[in-house]
Order: sequence, then structure tokens, then C-alpha cells
Amino acid sequence: MTPVFVLDPEFARLLDPAERNFDALMAIAGRVLRAKEGRRTIAFRRGGRDFYIKQHRGVGWREIARNLLIGKQPVLGARNEWLALQALGAAGIGAPHAVAFGERGGDPAHRQSFVVTEALEDVVTLEDLTRNWATEPPPVAAKRRLIAAVGAIARGMHASGINHRDFYLCHILKDRDGEGLHLLDLHRAGLRAAVPRRWRVKDLGGLLMSALDIGLTKRDRLRFVAAYTAKPWRAALAEDRALWDEAARRAERLKQRLAGRDPS
Repeated sequence: MTPVFVLDPEFARLLDPAERNFDALMAIAGRVLRAKEGRRTIAFRRGGRDFYIKQHRGVGWREIARNLLIGKQPVLGARNEWLALQALGAAGIGAPHAVAFGERGGDPAHRQSFVVTEALEDVVTLEDLTRNWATEPPPVAAKRRLIAAVGAIARGMHASGINHRDFYLCHILKDRDGEGLHLLDLHRAGLRAAVPRRWRVKDLGGLLMSALDIGLTKRDRLRFVAAYTAKPWRAALAEDRALWDEAARRAERLKQRLAGRDPS
């Protein structure tokens, strides 16, 4: 594999000249937020601005084989996230802005890669925003606007040929002082000309699973159907009720499977 190294000029100006290379960015110091399966997420500051870097150092053949045996696609590097962020940005869909990407090594089990993104400021995850909705319902108008916005961003993501694979409320951020939404954690994303039905069901089921306990009503769910399809909900269900039935069944199965676990 030919090594790849992409550095946004504005971000490069914030780095020390000695940091403007692959090895330096793979060794950058900062606050480790997550370390799992050959990858780390680190928060760091440059030029008074906050950034995140996801570093991939390879998961090894044993981990690749284990994932394949259980029918799970292994995460082999930062390329998926880099490409997904580029595609979302081109489609005008909210997501962190990627400012650097690097990849080297032909062996998929030990390939090294990274992606650097700008930190989003003054945002809250939808998981945190809706945590107390079941006992402290939000204003009806605000809830309806948010449901419509989530349906629209899901529709835009799938229309762009991207399926998230970890599409939960904890991976959607909302601007605290606005209505904008942003998608996070796209390292497992799939990118195709069109998203196959089974992957749409998985994303929609995952999202519904993460929202099962926040007090949504049947009418709230129908509003989401309308927003996602950009059609009146009656027309959407008449056209493809099976899609929504499949997503609901998947949500229930996933909830049982992940009982006691954090889906993030």
C-alpha cells in the first residue's frame, strides 16, 4: 500500500514544524480518552484550539479472525472515518471537520493510520440531552423539532451512501444554542453508492434502541418516520411498513443483547 499523508494547511500552521509528519502525529501527547483494540483517541490543543486524534496501530490477525468468526467486520484503520467525514461534509451533513489523515503499511493486521478532527464546541450528546425526558418531558415544540432534525440527518446520511453501524443517541451531538446536529464516531461506517436495506434497518434499529426509554410516544415515532422518508407518515408506512417493523424488532433484540452494557 502506498503511504498516505494529508495535512490541512491551516492545521499545519498550528503545529510545530517537527510535528508535521506521520511519526510525530502518531506519538502526539495529550489526554487519552479511549484505548481499545489497537486504537486510541487522544484530545490535544494547538494554537488555543482543541482537536482529537484517533490513532490505529493494527489489531493483529487473531483479533481480525475473531471478528470474522462472529460475523463482525473488524476495524482496520482510520480510512473509513476519513472518507465518511469527507462525504458528510460534501453533502452538508453535520460532522467534525477532519484536518489530517495518514495511513501506511500493507499488512492489514498491523497497518498504522490516524485521523485528526477539530473539536466541536458547546455541544451535548442526544443521550445526555434526553436522559431525563421520561420523567421530565421537554417542551413539545422542542421535542418535535429535534425528532425532525434527527430524521433529516439520518435520511441525509443514508442518501449519501453512508451507514453508521453505531447509530445511537450518544453518537449524535446537538449545538446547545442552536438546532444543528453532528454525527460522531464513524470508524465503522460503511460507504457505498447506495445503503443496502439491511444496513438501513441496523442503523434505524440501533437509533430506536437507544431511544426506547426516553418517553417517546407512538406519534413521536411516526413523526420520525415522516422526517426520515420526507413523506407523510401514512404514505411512508403504506409504501414500506416492513422496514419499520424490522427496525423495531432489531431494536428490541439489541436492547436485550446489550442489557447492562454501554452501546458506545
